[in-house]
Amino acid sequence: MEGATRIAWITVAPVKGLALVARTEVTLERHGVTEDRRLHLIDERGRLVNGKLLGAIVHVVADLDVAAGRLRLRFPDGSEVAGSIDLAEALTTSFYGRPVAGRLVAGAFAEALSTFSGTQLRLVWPDGDGDGLDRGPAGAVTMLGTGSLRRLAELAGVEAVDHRRFRMLFGVEGVDPHEEDSWIGREVALGDAVIGVTGNVGRCMVTTRNPDSGVADLDTLRLLAGYRGVVETTEPLPFGVVGRVVSGGRVRLGDMVCVRDEA
Repeated sequence: MEGATRIAWITVAPVKGLALVARTEVTLERHGVTEDRRLHLIDERGRLVNGKLLGAIVHVVADLDVAAGRLRLRFPDGSEVAGSIDLAEALTTSFYGRPVAGRLVAGAFAEALSTFSGTQLRLVWPDGDGDGLDRGPAGAVTMLGTGSLRRLAELAGVEAVDHRRFRMLFGVEGVDPHEEDSWIGREVALGDAVIGVTGNVGRCMVTTRNPDSGVADLDTLRLLAGYRGVVETTEPLPFGVVGRVVSGGRVRLGDMVCVRDEA
């Protein structure tokens, strides 16, 4: 371990696939951070749409007020679409084979996103908190060490790899490369919360995309296959870890991260 182990960054995506939003603090509940991946997009055939399929949507910033039931979308040209979240017909989205029940969001949001992206899109509000996370509430928290990012940058021959490529909730500094792998099966205290780390986060093509442009410009999958492909893992091409919330609480930038014994 390199030094004091602390929270280095916090990012959420109120709409799955849109731009990440930095936070100085969040409150973790059993289902995760309430505003994180609270909405998602589907195409006209009902398929889940994310940055892997449609890189351009990373340019759109979502500002969500869950308590007030309001959403604002900010586009690169400075235009905005804002209003209340009015729910329409019920439907089910397949999240990698897991059915997620929800309701379509009425109004101008989907039309604006469709016009911007050039793809017919619909916006969905899942019925359950945490249902819009890739692994559901059981995978409410993702974490990545800054040491792992440095190791990847060395292999890529670049000065740094932007952590936003990996769209993780928490970054952790003061750890050796891939030290977070050793947390699997253990509990980790983050600020006022406690996480039970359950496995690795396997990686897909979205990590090849530049988080500002949405263009694929770094072959992360080849790099990971080259040095992480032989690692014993819960998911292929592992980079970072995922866990469940054992006890909720507030987590702030700079909070200590303390690894406990077996969960």
